[in-house]
This record gives sequence, C-alpha cells and structure tokens, in this order.
Amino acid sequence: MKVLGLTDIIGPIMVGPSSSHTAGALRIASMARRLCLAEPQSVEFRLLGSFAHTRTGHGTDKALVAGILGLEADDLRIRDSFSLAAQAGLTFTFTPLPKADYEHPNTVDIFIQDTDGNKISVRGESIGGGAAVIRKIDDVDVYITGENTSIVVRQHDEKGVLAHIAQSISECGVNIATTRLYRERKGDRAYTILETDQSISATTKAAIENHPAVLDVRIIPGSTPSEADHNGAADLEEALDEFAEVDFTDATMLLEYCEQHHATLSEAFLAREKALSRSLCASAGTDDAKKYLAEALAVMKEAVRQPAHKTLPSMGGLLGGEARKLEELQERKGGVCDAQLADAVAFSMAVLETNASMGRIVAAPTAGAAGVIPGVLLALQRSHGLSDEDLIQGLAAAAAVGYLITRNATVSGAEGGCQAEIGSAASMAAAAAVELMGGTPAQCLDAASNALTSLMGLVCDPIAGLVEVPCQKRNAAGAAVALTSAQIALAGIENLVGFDQTVDAMYKVGRSLPFELRESALGGIAATPAACAWCSGCDS
Repeated sequence: MKVLGLTDIIGPIMVGPSSSHTAGALRIASMARRLCLAEPQSVEFRLLGSFAHTRTGHGTDKALVAGILGLEADDLRIRDSFSLAAQAGLTFTFTPLPKADYEHPNTVDIFIQDTDGNKISVRGESIGGGAAVIRKIDDVDVYITGENTSIVVRQHDEKGVLAHIAQSISECGVNIATTRLYRERKGDRAYTILETDQSISATTKAAIENHPAVLDVRIIPGSTPSEADHNGAADLEEALDEFAEVDFTDATMLLEYCEQHHATLSEAFLAREKALSRSLCASAGTDDAKKYLAEALAVMKEAVRQPAHKTLPSMGGLLGGEARKLEELQERKGGVCDAQLADAVAFSMAVLETNASMGRIVAAPTAGAAGVIPGVLLALQRSHGLSDEDLIQGLAAAAAVGYLITRNATVSGAEGGCQAEIGSAASMAAAAAVELMGGTPAQCLDAASNALTSLMGLVCDPIAGLVEVPCQKRNAAGAAVALTSAQIALAGIENLVGFDQTVDAMYKVGRSLPFELRESALGGIAATPAACAWCSGCDS
C-alpha cells in the first residue's frame, strides 16, 4: 500500500477539471514519455473504461498530450497542448474503446514512436487524486508508480543480468528500495524494474547498460523526496521508528494519539507528516508542510477570486457566471441564507468555475470536489476574522480526515460515486470547521462522520462527462452539509456509528453502485432526456 502524505490529500495543485481524468491522465503520459528512448514523434491513445466516455469533458485528451510534451500538472498551458504539439511536430490520435477489457475504470493504452524509430506501448491507470500506475510495457505486466525513482531495464532473460544491475547501482552509491523482474516466459525478453532511494546519474545508467544482455535503460524520476540527506543508518532507523508511532491507520488510533499528547487533529497530522518527511529526507519538517499548505491556500483563494470578478466560460459550456450572480444576490441583500452560508455557497461554486475552465485549483481531495473546503474555510475566515495561519491549521485538520478516508476507502468518483468525492470533501471541511471553532478531536471526527453519512449513496453522474453539472451545485451543497455537520458536533451531539465504521460503510456502498453511476456519464441526471438532448453524443 502506498504511504500517503499531505500532498496526496490536499493536492495536487493542478489544472482542472478532474484529478483522475486530467492530472492522473497527464501523469500516465508523463511516465510513458520517460520510457521513450528519444523524443516522441507520434502517439496513439486508446481509451478504456470511463476514459472512453469522458475524453473531452474532463480534458483527458489535452492532459494526455500535455504529459507526452512533458508539462507539469499545474501548467496552465495544458489547455493549449494540441497547438503546442503541432509546434513541436508531435502527431497524435485518440481511439475510444468503451467495450474493451480493463481492470481499472480509468485506463489508457499509449502507443509511441519516437524520432529514432523506436516503438513502445504502455498501459496506465489513473488511480485517483492525480496518482497513476503503469501496468504494462510492450504487453509485459509491470507495476510502476513513479513515487520513487524507477529504473526500467529491458533485457534478455539471462543468468547474471540482475546481479550486474545491482552491482552497478551499488558501486555508484545508490540504495535499492525494491526490485522486480517481469517476463513473458523464461529465457525470453524481460524487464527488471527497480525503485531507488536516490536519483540516478548518467554514470549509473551507463554502468547498467554495460552488459550485452541489457537492451536499454530508462529512468523515471520519483515524485517524493530522496533519502540522500540522511546522516546514516541510525538516523534513518530512528526516523522510521518515529513514523511508525504516528502512522495512524484509523480514527481510533488517531484519537488515542490526540488524547495521549493533548494534540488537535491538525497537530497530530502535522506530526505524522514531519515523521514521514524525516523518514524520506532528514531536512524536511513541519515548516515544509505549512509552507505547502500556505501555497495551497493561496491557490484556493485565487480560484475563488477570479470568477467573482469575471465570467469564466467552461470547457463544456454549461458553466460560467454563477459565482458573480451569487455575489450580486448578496450585494442586494437578497436570498435566504445568512452571510456565512451565502459565502460558502458562492465560494465553493466559484472554485468549480475556475476548475471547469481549466484554471488552477487544489484537488482537495479531488478536483471535482475542490470547492467544498475553500468554500467553508474562506467563509469562516470572513465571518469570524480568522487568519491565514488559522486556515492552514484547518487544512491540516481536513487532511487528517481525508487521509483516513483515502487510506481505508476511496475518494475517486469512478470507484465510489460522488459520495466518495463531495462526501469526503464535506467530511474534511466539517472536521476543519470544528477544530477552528475550538471543538475537540472527537467532535471533529463526529462532524466528519455526520457529513459522510448525510451524503452517503450520492452518485457520480456528470452530464456529458463534464465536471460541471451537477458537480458545481453539489460542491455548494457539500459546503452547507459540512457547516451543518460541524454545528451538530459542536453542540455535543454524539454519533451512534463512529467514523471508522462510517468510512467502511461508504466504501461498501460505493462498490455496490453500478458502473453507470460512477463517473461514466451514463446514468442518473446525466441520462435524463434534458441532459441527453443537450449532449449531442448521447446514445440514449
């Protein structure tokens, strides 16, 4: 199981509209690019599962091309990737295969020919929150996450090759974290895939290549810090022991830590993040986490600010101008909500306008639910005079809840429906609100459970596959549910069913939802006559 960190929960900072279908798709293509021996020249993308149904609506096509071009997930040029590809001389095609076999709903097969004439095929899966896994290279089953530096060695399956690879890496002072050999059959072509704790130099790569059975070597840089700065084995062992003490596996363990150390949810999660960072890189700590959260908060604020001042037309044409209309309603003192709730509604919907127009947002925990947490926190800031430092504390508390849901269930709409996205975001926001209002850790988790329960069973049914309708209004509803759930918990009203069991129930409900109600755009509100009439590509 992947060790989840802060940026897996409050993040990535990315261009919208979907963490799974945009940022995750880009990540797959980026890793595929790293597997090329020369610059990609032509690419075919074969889209499977939900990717086949939501290609343009989620910007998956633009993100895949952007990844092949080497752009990062937060680069606003993603929206212009097609024209950038033309300038670079890169040709590409898309082949939707909605009836093809797949194991994960967000799957793409990428066929690349580079400028030297080399060809490679890669199958990748977007597993949620912008993360991705490479599952096949040239029809050979593999498993590459790209979290650590990965060395991919294509070779003849001969005796002594693995020993040569290991010796070459060791002599260059690099520590091997994992090693796996993948092959079609004994004595045939094979792949050795290694993950290392340090980055790989050209010297190390050349040393590995210096064997007649090694055909080529490709390097995928890791997305997590290296362990190179540790002061020795004893220091690393101490850091790992420290992390084991704070690596909460469920809410029960988290509450026990808070009680023993008289800590808040945010303090407990930041202690975990510090220990995790130390186990990877001795120079990292709590200040690094707070610095990242400050950056995330700044992106959230900008995502709220822009739509309040100008209309941002969405990719699909379903959104644009909603946040401004809500602002105008408040200015003329209309409506039925008090100022705090009105702000939460307007702010959360503004973020989805930014997201749907391929603006920069923070997936928290996903892009489709990116408006809930900033909507709640920024509304509380305005109504209660909270500082940015307070909101950073709130984000850390939200991360604690999001971590537990991600670890023990899912935050992916393609796996668990909208309850896994908006429900999780509302759960995180509710916990943050309780902590900021002086509630106890137990009350924070009660509020989180309240929100998750209130939204349990919510299906993911985006019209035309766009992260627009009903997503935008559900973000506003999620913000309202979060505030309501916090109010109930702060009053001292306890829950019959605890947080851990609620998360488990949500996961089981999500797994029982049919494919049509999990981000496929084939069921729910997306399958109504009005939605199908709007969507010219609908077969219903």
